[in-house]
Amino acid sequence: MRRVAVTGIGMISPLGQEPGEVLKRLRSGKNAVRVLPELSEYRNMTCVLGAPVTEELPHYPRKKTRSMGRISIMAVAASEKALADAGLLDSPELTDGTAGVAAGSSAGTMSGLKDVAVFISEKDTVNLNATTYVQIMPHTCAVNISLFFGITGRIIAASTACTSGSQALGYAYEAIKCGAQDIMLAGGAEELNPLTVGIFDALFATSSTRDPERAPRPFDISRDGIVAGEGAGMLVLEEYEHARRRGARIYAELCGFATNADATHVTSPSSPGMEKCMRLALKNAGISPEDIGYVNAHGTGTEQGDLAEGSATFRVFGSHIPVATLKSYMGHTLGAAGALEAAMTILMQREGWFAPNLNLSNPDPAIGDLCYIRGSGLDLRTEYVMSNNFAFGGVNTSLIFRTPEGAGS
Repeated sequence: MRRVAVTGIGMISPLGQEPGEVLKRLRSGKNAVRVLPELSEYRNMTCVLGAPVTEELPHYPRKKTRSMGRISIMAVAASEKALADAGLLDSPELTDGTAGVAAGSSAGTMSGLKDVAVFISEKDTVNLNATTYVQIMPHTCAVNISLFFGITGRIIAASTACTSGSQALGYAYEAIKCGAQDIMLAGGAEELNPLTVGIFDALFATSSTRDPERAPRPFDISRDGIVAGEGAGMLVLEEYEHARRRGARIYAELCGFATNADATHVTSPSSPGMEKCMRLALKNAGISPEDIGYVNAHGTGTEQGDLAEGSATFRVFGSHIPVATLKSYMGHTLGAAGALEAAMTILMQREGWFAPNLNLSNPDPAIGDLCYIRGSGLDLRTEYVMSNNFAFGGVNTSLIFRTPEGAGS
């Protein structure tokens, strides 16, 4: 089976858009959560916090953006950064079938859904137009990326809520391993909207604190729920020898992937299902739990999620493998989470430093004695890292990255 290299990283995140900027923000120990005044306008809404992307997005020609909402613009912008980073932005391989796209999101743009709601409630087509469906369809990111860059290989659209980005990466990895594509542009995106917050609020899953510096609090005994974020993360995945032949910089090797289903409950996670997914990823990579040097946890900050994931992680890795979650910095970016968190995990692996959990004062003893990274972070050189994500519907994913030959060059 063929090996898979990561040769490009593109991020549009609440923590910044460039690798150096993101790493600097992580080292600062300050999150990107803020009070969003517009959330206070909604009756019975508990949560007033969010982690938006505050930097300006690129201005593309109107002809290019007619079929895009904010979510697709972020996905395209992250893709452009990833392709430029990989040295492939003007490559003929984008348009000759060598490259494909795998991109995920929970849904399409929320502004388009608002127009559909008007159609349903008012029985009036006044807000509908020729691009309404293209903007709201679950594969809007994948299709718009393909159209924007002229990518003619296979299109994979993952729409599995919080595992959308990580499933897209995993399916892209499998497409390259089996020889279907030599290059895949893969990741996910999500936009922050009051409806997103409202849905989690209705599930009693959002944080109720008014202090943005104190939320979210994954794995802490005083956690009180999710803070929603937004962004886009895209990686260029490439057949390893193909990357070496063209002299590409290789950030990491994606060497293990697994995804499975709990098949138990639509919103209540299954700890055994999570554990099995991690073990399947280790098997796919051909390594043991002791080989992993760092685990990037999903870590949403909900009681059910933290207990299920934390105990599963403890059963696989015990109390010796460092664990942290990036959601304590940028909230839950939903469909973008798997890709943004994987990208940041790779950057930290190359840096030899891993960010600590924020707001983790009193770890929940019910989880188990996990080796949480705290304080100023952890200086660590490790060959293998794991990044996990878990979604509504009992969808689980686990990705494993390996330090490549010649890393740091």
